[in-house]
Amino acid sequence: MAGEFRAIRLQKGEGGETLVEEAVLTPADLMDGDVDVAVEATTINYKDALALTGRSPVVRHWPMVPGVDLAGTVAASRSPLWREGDKVVLNGFGLGETHWGAYTGLARVKADWLVALPARFSARDAMGLGTAGYTAALSVLALERFGLTPERGPALVTGASGGVGSVAVALLARRGWHIVASTGRPEEGEWLRGLGAVEIIERGELSGPGKPLARERWAAAIDSVGSHTLANLLSMTKRDGAVAACGLAGGMDLPASVAPFILRGVALLGIDSVYAPQAERRRAWDRLAEDLDPSLLADLVTEIGFADIVPTARRLLDGGVRGRVVVADVAEATRVAGG
Repeated sequence: MAGEFRAIRLQKGEGGETLVEEAVLTPADLMDGDVDVAVEATTINYKDALALTGRSPVVRHWPMVPGVDLAGTVAASRSPLWREGDKVVLNGFGLGETHWGAYTGLARVKADWLVALPARFSARDAMGLGTAGYTAALSVLALERFGLTPERGPALVTGASGGVGSVAVALLARRGWHIVASTGRPEEGEWLRGLGAVEIIERGELSGPGKPLARERWAAAIDSVGSHTLANLLSMTKRDGAVAACGLAGGMDLPASVAPFILRGVALLGIDSVYAPQAERRRAWDRLAEDLDPSLLADLVTEIGFADIVPTARRLLDGGVRGRVVVADVAEATRVAGG
């Protein structure tokens, strides 16, 4: 892509508030990097919504083009790792936080941040998964590395109606797990059962202060909530089980006891999706390609236009978005006529 293209850009106001503007950019405006990617699709994650609304200090470099996920086609490469026309996907590495991100027609990034887009997925498919799906895959792989299998007992997924949770339910179901899905939206129960959940519990069962040890209920768990929810599900995890912690929608604190760790041998597995090494990233995308039929994404994904990004981010934080959101045809939507 040559010439001018539009982008969503964040500025820091005089009072520290986040100001959202539409900017017209050229390739010369972009940050340093050795690969230019024409952005075909992106998405809105919880972190993106926080950045766009200023509700949390996600952005650490100003001004900032937000968007932590992208999929597209290499438009120019100054690295031997990639050639023009290659299909790629990028999750994390400070995109949308310290390095200009995906809400633009052209992104300039570092070559070793990119992963080849699995042949099974289109750019839209990949962003139907995005960081949420990739994080869910990292979490499933972590539980498997710990040695857990469906024969050990049920697996709990918190925030099951959200992006990470819904993909985690689908991935675990594909491997034969009995899934307990925790959600604050019980009306989504049938949808979650369609993804593979067997039991649905209301998130209130886990969100309040709990006991150091409670009745053993599951052998494994994937948690994107944190705080009291994570503390409670640790207290209910079976002996020698494990919990993969990958999010903080309910808070960064962990008001827990050491009891599950020293009396039941429970493990807490931290999932870092932002700076995960390339080998892990490839394994995660390979697992997504292996276990998720792209047709399943139709039940996970809502597609919006580029102009809908900011209002959708607000709805996401207010709990009004189910599953995943895809912004498709970004390069075309941001093209400036005559640019």
